[in-house]
Amino acid sequence: MKTILISGAGIAGPTLAFWLKAAGFEPTLIERAPALRTGGYVIDFWGLGFDIAERMGLFGEINRVGYHVREMRIVNDAGRPLAGFGTRVFTELTDGRYVTLQRTDLSRLLFKKIEGRTESIFGDEIVALEEQPDCIRVELKHAGERRFDLLIGADGLHSSVRKLAFGPQSRFEKHLGYVVAAFETRGYHPRDEDVYLIYGQPGHMVGRFTLRNDRTLFLMVFAAVDADLPATLDVQKTMLREVYGHDAWECPRILDELDRTEALYFDRVSQIKMPNWSRGRVALLGDAAFCASLLAGQGSALAMISAYVLAGELAAAQGRYQQAFARYETLLRSYIATKQRGAARFAGAFAPKTRAGLHFRNLIIKTFAIPGLAKLAVGRDIADSLQLPDYGWSAPDDLAVA
Repeated sequence: MKTILISGAGIAGPTLAFWLKAAGFEPTLIERAPALRTGGYVIDFWGLGFDIAERMGLFGEINRVGYHVREMRIVNDAGRPLAGFGTRVFTELTDGRYVTLQRTDLSRLLFKKIEGRTESIFGDEIVALEEQPDCIRVELKHAGERRFDLLIGADGLHSSVRKLAFGPQSRFEKHLGYVVAAFETRGYHPRDEDVYLIYGQPGHMVGRFTLRNDRTLFLMVFAAVDADLPATLDVQKTMLREVYGHDAWECPRILDELDRTEALYFDRVSQIKMPNWSRGRVALLGDAAFCASLLAGQGSALAMISAYVLAGELAAAQGRYQQAFARYETLLRSYIATKQRGAARFAGAFAPKTRAGLHFRNLIIKTFAIPGLAKLAVGRDIADSLQLPDYGWSAPDDLAVA
């Protein structure tokens, strides 16, 4: 068991390739996009994901490219504060290992750890697969047939590997009743450095976050019962104008910025729940296996945790991949289920669907300023109960774990 094809170059894929390489395997990474993705949304990064990043020698880099948010502030129509709290509480809950960064920045840092050391194929994808007694045969859209010992789907919520090996996404997706959109703009003012601002009306919210290099990120979350979404950019923009077109605060200006963007992230807020994460020589990890939802704030960390454990179990099993897949699932399933339950509870706090719900959410947030209450309210969702296994390997010199 040496050759392993990994589909997806986001967070889980490069992390898995790094640890597989450290364990003596020969991973190959394939990514549908022609290059690493840019833009998108920001994530809050803490806990065991941070621990794994540190083991990969990325602690300093993540802190350098990340943002240390001072405050989360909810504002009214005129931009005046309604509620909020300083983020010091999260720093305390995570022993100072808490940072906000763009998901694509984390992906780039992870990929740099394997770049030039692991075969990476961009602009191609798996269109068919067939398991054989001694290998998994895959058909690539452009590069033709390849054979590997194992195939790992690390290709996100809309995983093509999951569809090919397990069936359509509709069998495993649980729509949480919201849609999320995100885009960047340049030159927007005002700029509130290290402050995350939120404005909301019943059933929808918009967040503004200041990025470096005169950039601003906007995040929109709104209730949507219908899981079928428009696929084209112009219709997506139309949908957002219909939702936010009558709102106050900075919404008219934000919609003007939306008109000018050509890069809009737009998707359902969903979870993936599967009875098994592997079948034969194919296994899934990260969002492809157990997406907790974008609003959970922990998807990247969970992707890195699952990649680390899967690589470790494959190394420990010495080629007995069925045993490794079973151990990987046994170690993580209860932990992931807890994170998914917390994410489902949390989703409604972004965009409560009634004015009473908004008012109650704001009252809860105000209590975060009272010492001890924030820990009581969110401590169980912030804390990690999982003990990372120690697989006893050391990375080769060219990967250099710091």
